[in-house]
Amino acid sequence: MFFTFRPSAADRRLFMRYIDLYQSGELLQRIRAAYQRLKSCDLCPHDCRVNRLAGETGICRSGALPKIASANIHRGEEPPISGSRGSGTIFFSNCNLSCRFCQNFPISQFGNGEELSIRQLAEKMLKLQRQKAHNINLVTPSHFLPQFLAALFMAIKEGFNLPIVWNSNGYEKVDVLQLLDEIVDIYLPDMKYAADEPARALSGAPAYPTFNRLAVREMLRQVGQLQVDEEGIGIRGLIVRHLVLPVNKAGSDETLPWIAKHLGEATHVALMSQYFPAHLARATPGIDRPLTAEEYDAAVEALEEAGLESGWVQELEQERRPV
Repeated sequence: MFFTFRPSAADRRLFMRYIDLYQSGELLQRIRAAYQRLKSCDLCPHDCRVNRLAGETGICRSGALPKIASANIHRGEEPPISGSRGSGTIFFSNCNLSCRFCQNFPISQFGNGEELSIRQLAEKMLKLQRQKAHNINLVTPSHFLPQFLAALFMAIKEGFNLPIVWNSNGYEKVDVLQLLDEIVDIYLPDMKYAADEPARALSGAPAYPTFNRLAVREMLRQVGQLQVDEEGIGIRGLIVRHLVLPVNKAGSDETLPWIAKHLGEATHVALMSQYFPAHLARATPGIDRPLTAEEYDAAVEALEEAGLESGWVQELEQERRPV
């Protein structure tokens, strides 16, 4: 097998891991298993059971081909993700949630973007690598997991060797996440809700807390706590995002202690203050106004009382600062 890329010493560990997955046939087996699930789609907790390979669509409104809104260098993520050169961010279109307050609703809810072949998706990844991105950051990728794996298979043949960031809404299934073991380097999931009622009402996500907590535990099992290199760039591990909502709809006072108890006090948490009533939120009682300083300060206090000392908090104008 001839590969067109020769990795540097710093990249060799990742490159050789990808080569092992490729040459052993393990990656191909996972691709086949993932695509098999598209015939009666059960990739996420909705279990729509539609045949996406035959053009049917379910809650995520997605078919057999990957669809993306953009693929660019992004510098607005957490510091270990963006680093000095930026994160190679691929925004996937559509979503398996229907958050009434989604700030990216033209992409997630209206499906703005373009369908690509698997080859084109692989080329997007390789282009971001050539642009010197620190990583490939897959945003809302869960409904296109099979297509990503197939694109990775193609990209490896041409020297792909960047860390993979799985930037998801956290509404995922453990057995599906296991298809990503030793493939994803950094998990960046949301923990949106602590209770079922707001998850159903605001995001159309039945049993979100149950699925979400099982998912983040599996993510931690795969990658462990966040590790960074000598420049502070993330190389492996878990970062949990939690968006604080008005009137504590997110259940911050429950989620943050749960993280400390079940994932560990060393878990890196990005406590986000950037909520504003986007999309359908202004017509939704309880979340029809911006977050107040008092509401966010209460979440920061819950973070500190839980003993979570690693990560980032924000000012209300969205500037991240270390915990």
